[in-house]
Amino acid sequence: MTAPPARRRSSGPASTLLFDEPGPRARRRITVATVAGTVVALALLALAVRQFAANGQLAAARWQPYATWPMWRYLLGGLRSTALAAVVSAALAMAAGLALALGRLSRRRPLRLPAAAYVEVVRTIPALLLVYIVLFALPRYGLDLPLLWKLVVPLAVSNAAGFAEIFRAGVLSVERGQGEAAVALGLTHGQSLRLVVLPQAARRVLPSIVSQSVGLLKDTSLGFVVSYAELLYSGKVLANYNGLLIQTYIVVALIYLVVNASLSKLARALEARQPRRRIPGAG
Repeated sequence: MTAPPARRRSSGPASTLLFDEPGPRARRRITVATVAGTVVALALLALAVRQFAANGQLAAARWQPYATWPMWRYLLGGLRSTALAAVVSAALAMAAGLALALGRLSRRRPLRLPAAAYVEVVRTIPALLLVYIVLFALPRYGLDLPLLWKLVVPLAVSNAAGFAEIFRAGVLSVERGQGEAAVALGLTHGQSLRLVVLPQAARRVLPSIVSQSVGLLKDTSLGFVVSYAELLYSGKVLANYNGLLIQTYIVVALIYLVVNASLSKLARALEARQPRRRIPGAG
């Protein structure tokens, strides 16, 4: 008489992680390190505030200009340019990243190998170096791009590799039986990929896409190098105009903080709404 099959246990949150859950001792070390880091950060912040106060940087008169609309209108114009560069770069990077991901998943070596080489090489190149190539190298060969595209092109080239890995991970996370079932119903491989696999993959990696977009948004500050009037460059121009260097850059930093924190919170909310998936073979 054969024994009844063991009941499969529902996989908990730990089964969806890519690393082991820390034990009690590791959690204590993490807590101690977090508390120590927080104390050091607060001490440095208090020291900075004290120095600012001693040098008159906290005087109300030096902050009063940022209670007026013209200052904010100028900075918001820079934020609008930042958003434009980020949206255009993200759209191009996502399209290229999807093509690269499909290339890496292809069974054809002429497609798979170049896509893999692009991803592995470009991920090691700093975005700033790509900006310098577009800014200084391309004009020597007669290709002088408009100001916006001098920022957009290197950001799209750099982030396409990151989006490619995100999309590839999403496709691989979809159960193979989904595509096989679609093919069994009469769809071609391309149709099953487009209609069945990719929509599920996109939903699963949406939080990662938002997180990658947050990094891309921060990279738009490289527009400072090409004199594109994004938020950081606008802050530089404004500080040179009003002489309020510290106040201006603190306000610019707070704007970046609010925007990036909002996008990061959106990514966490999307991740929390993702259904937990059972890992095949999990006990």
